[in-house]
Parts: sequence; C-alpha cells; structure tokens
Amino acid sequence: MDSNVVFPTSEQIPEAAKVDASRWARQYLVNGEIRTCSQGRTVLSPICVRKADGSLERVALGETPMLTAAEALEALAAARKAWDSGRGEWPRMRVARRIGCVERFAELMPKVREDVVRLLMWEIGKSRKDAESEFDRTVQYVRDTVEAVKQLDRDCSRFVMEQGFIGQIRRSPLGVVLCMGPFNYPLNETYTTLIPALIMGNTVVSKLPKYGALLHLPLLEAMKEAFPPGVVNVIQGDGATVVGPIMSSGDVDVLAFIGTSRVANVLQKQHPKPNRLRCILGLEAKNPAVVLPDADLDVAVKEGVSGALSYNGQRCTGLKLFLVHASVAEAFVAKLGAAVDALKAGMPWESGVQLTPLPEEGKPEHLHKLVQDALDKGARIVNRGGVANGTFYRPPVVFPIRPDMQLYSVEQFGPVVPVATYQDESEIDAFMRSSPYGQQVSIFGRDPKKVAFLVDALANQVCRVNLNAQCRRGPDTFPFTGRKDSAEGTLSVSDALRCFSIRNVVAIASTEADKKLMGDIVSGRMSSFLTTDFIF
Repeated sequence: MDSNVVFPTSEQIPEAAKVDASRWARQYLVNGEIRTCSQGRTVLSPICVRKADGSLERVALGETPMLTAAEALEALAAARKAWDSGRGEWPRMRVARRIGCVERFAELMPKVREDVVRLLMWEIGKSRKDAESEFDRTVQYVRDTVEAVKQLDRDCSRFVMEQGFIGQIRRSPLGVVLCMGPFNYPLNETYTTLIPALIMGNTVVSKLPKYGALLHLPLLEAMKEAFPPGVVNVIQGDGATVVGPIMSSGDVDVLAFIGTSRVANVLQKQHPKPNRLRCILGLEAKNPAVVLPDADLDVAVKEGVSGALSYNGQRCTGLKLFLVHASVAEAFVAKLGAAVDALKAGMPWESGVQLTPLPEEGKPEHLHKLVQDALDKGARIVNRGGVANGTFYRPPVVFPIRPDMQLYSVEQFGPVVPVATYQDESEIDAFMRSSPYGQQVSIFGRDPKKVAFLVDALANQVCRVNLNAQCRRGPDTFPFTGRKDSAEGTLSVSDALRCFSIRNVVAIASTEADKKLMGDIVSGRMSSFLTTDFIF
C-alpha cells in the first residue's frame, strides 16, 4: 500500500484536528495536588507525517510522567490515609454526599471534551466519531452509575426482621483499590472500574495505561475539584517500577485490572496476602462467530465486519475467528473480503474513516507473523489485505484457518480476520471446550433447532450469546464478564457496584430496649451507616 494513500504531510493536517499536549506534560495527581514529575516519557502518536523524501515519521505528542517507586508509594500512602481503616472522611461519608462529588465530576468532564477527543485521535488512533462516542458514553456511564447507586441505597434504607432479630443490611467499601485500565478504550474502560470503586466509598490509585495516558491528564483538575484529597490518585510510569512496589506492599485491597491474563497473574502473585485481595479483571478473549448453513450471509458479513474490525479489531469483545459451515464458506469469504476491502482507511479526523493507524509499537510486524504462519501452512489471503505501511496495517481475510495455525487459537487483537470451516456443530463445541477463553460468541442462523442446540451447548462456556449480531459490551446494564481466562467479576453498572463493596449488617435482638436504642440512633441521625434516608 502506498504511503501517499494514508499518511499526510505536516501541511495537510487541518488546524482544527491538531492538539497541543504540552499543557499537561508529566502531570499526575496525588493527595489532592497536581504535581509535575521530573522525568517523563515522550509519547509518539501512531499518526505519521510523510516527509519530502517519502519516509514516515511518528508525531511526538508530549510527555507522560515516569514516576519512581517512591513517588508511586506516596500515592498509595495518600489513598491509605484517606481510607484510614474505613474511618476516613470518604468511606464514612453519607451516600448522598459521595453522589454529589461524583455528579460534580460529571458536570466538569464536558469542559475538556474536545481536548480528550483530540488526544484519543492522536494518541491511540481512534477516529473522531469513535473518540466522541467514547467520551460521551463515559459521561453517561458515570451518570448511570449514580442512578444505580441511588437505587441500591434505596433498597438498603429499610430494616429487616428475621427470627427475633432486627437488622439493617447495607453495602460498604472494601478499602484501597488499584485501578489499571487498557489502551484500547482508555477512558471508558478505566472509568468502568474507577467510578464504581469511588462511589461505593473506596479510595483509589489509578495507574494509567502505557498507550492512552495523555488523554487522562486534562481531567486531573476536575478530579482535584470534585473529590477530597487522597480519595483518587492518578499515576503513570513503568509497570515494574510503580506497580510492583504498590502490590508488594500488601496495602491494596482490590485489584481492578483490564488487560491480559498473563499480567493479571503476575500482579496477583506480587501481593503478599493474595487471599485478602479481591480481583475484578477484564481479560482477553477469542470470541468466535458461528455461521450456520442457513444464515443470512449479508447480515453475517455486515455484523462480522463491524465485530471484527471496529477500532481496528483492538477490542476484547471483537470477533477473533469465524467458524463457517463448509457449504457456504466460499460464498461467505467472497462477500467478507469485498466488504473488508471497501472500508475506508485514513487519518482519525477524516470523515467516514473506519481503519486507522495502530498505536502499539511493532504491532504490524506481530500481525504479519501470525498471518505468515497461516500462509505457510496452506491458508490464503482472499482480499487485498495483509500489507503493512508504517503504523498502518491493511486487514487481511485469511482462509481456511486450521487448528494447527496460530490464528485459530491466539487472540490477534488487531485487524486480521481469520475464517475456518466446520462440517458438524460438534466441532464448534470442541473449539469452545479447548479454548482458554470464555467471554462471548455470535451465532448467525435461522433454524430454531440448530440455534437452540448451540445456545444450550455454549451458554455455560461463555457469558453472552449473541444471535445474528456481533459481540459487544453494551448496553452497560447487561452483564459484562467472562469465564476461564477472560474475566473475574463483572463491570456492568449495577454488578460493578456490588463487586467494589461488601454486605454489612448491624443487628439487634428484638427487645424493646434495643429497638429504642436503634430508633434513637436513626431518628437523631447519629450514624451514617444506620439511616433510613431515602435518596430521590
């Protein structure tokens, strides 16, 4: 692919698309203070500029902080102090006041919307449409979480009577949370752990991802204004340098991590008392799309292309392998290849762009190796894909994929579309049984008996079955989790609140004296835990 097709010269970049990230260089948030780190890491954009000689050069955006172990532990100490064994201001604060802080943060977020959107474009190559959607969805997620907390608190605002006892059961925070979000949805996925953790009364250290860290920095002022000192602390740096000491300290009560199972295992082992560590993990997946003989191929292709290549296939919910009945395989791959070739490639700010540069260093080379392994073993590329150019990789449709090829089992996490065939539905069941992952599956077909058979065969191997539709996270009120190496806990709105809290009860014997005691505490509003306040 010619570099002239995708990458612009510096003069061709519209002024309206440019971003100045120097305003937030090396900033981080600790104990209610925005500080500037003495050391920084230069952030290179996946967007390249084409020089006069035709060569490509990645654009330098700015610097993220590279904290030392001592600085990271200072952030942890601030969170620990704000927690204060559950006696801190934040964990003891009435729910309505915590809600007010989160609502204030949601009010402040739109003030930096354009800055964050541009950084999403430049830092991780997300199209403007997708960047705007991610920002707006995140704000909505914060608001939805507030509403869910209100309902949860309403449900806890009454007393229960059982077997001669009277009690009030409420949800209480767990302690200090280490949040680590991913690069592919660096704002939304980070906030799906950060916000539920905060609103339930936990204190947080948020370690930003390697790719997609700059875009968080414009929001530090809003965090500083909305939350008490030490409640939320935002750091960045080399993982081994800053995360290792934090986990090894034993002062982390909850690990909220979105990434790979390999890294999650390492993090858990670093904690000196893993039995005391609650983990909420969103990990990798190899979600298959099953195309039955009677499937509407146009629907399967439309949903399949979106499912496999939205944000260049860099989604844990992406479709990573197509399992197509042999009788329709050739017709399907012909349609699929044409649809993939029709996708518009370009810069994130261009209208209608669907394929953009990749942020991870060496990603095109990694994808090429996976594809070459399949080609060496008998597969072919059925479209015009498989060509790398700088940070851009034209997606190939690779067919037929067999179990001995890496693309059959390895999560490619990028713009590669592998297609395998099957003869009998038992082969689909065998694939899922052997897979270390269990997040979602998509089934395309119209025969109710065959669809029902697969639903029953797969429902207990994954956590979401999609019929004639791609895999996805939303709506955020639906469960979002996985089995095996794909997840632990859930990040959907209501369930996330439960993951970041524990049920507590204050109980009394049903005697007149104890009932009077309880009544006096409640009527006198002497306790933030024992209360019948109703949040409207």
